[in-house]
Amino acid sequence: MANELTTQPTAGSSWQAKQVYAMAVVCLVVGLAIGYLFRGSQSPAAPPQPAANAQAAQTNAQPSAAAGAMGGHMPSLEEMKQMADKKAAPLLEKLKRDPNNSDLLIQVGNIYKSTHQFKEAASYYDKALQIDPKNVAIRTEMASCLYYNGDVDGAISQLQQSLRVDPKDANSLFNLGMIKWQGKQDSKGALAAWRQLLKSNPQLSAERKATVQKLMADVQMSH
Repeated sequence: MANELTTQPTAGSSWQAKQVYAMAVVCLVVGLAIGYLFRGSQSPAAPPQPAANAQAAQTNAQPSAAAGAMGGHMPSLEEMKQMADKKAAPLLEKLKRDPNNSDLLIQVGNIYKSTHQFKEAASYYDKALQIDPKNVAIRTEMASCLYYNGDVDGAISQLQQSLRVDPKDANSLFNLGMIKWQGKQDSKGALAAWRQLLKSNPQLSAERKATVQKLMADVQMSH
């Protein structure tokens, strides 16, 4: 989410694999993938980088686990899907016996998301949410996957559902701002989401507040 792409997807559109892959890699490189900024185990994100870095990031960077598993070379999306399918297989066998186990569904979704199989990940998160519709964290993950897969409006809808359950949820508010800015070019909507984030989460660390404030300044300067 950290990088502004030249061409944004429209509702229901499907990005080509290369575009999705490049975007996902860039997000991982700059440390501002949506859904992660305000987790306790994560460090503050770097400010957004120019879209021109997308090609370089795709060429030079790769999630370490995937690269290691493929002998150091950059795996293709198909290779990453094969890796995900293999890793998910034991969990899918368990799901055959226990199809309503939301924890298993989430684990499978996490596997597919980590290998950039966003459509598959979203489908498993969706099944988990049918069992536990108030799981805000997983709905936020699903919104991320929908965005990466080109469904901007679907991602926003999921975040809005999360905020109906927890209006103060920092991840949902942060992501809503990022998607409105990057996916809809809605600077006013982005600023409104981030102002609400800061207002409703006074406990945020100074570094995390500064990250959001920096993004707000960037948005204001670009208009």
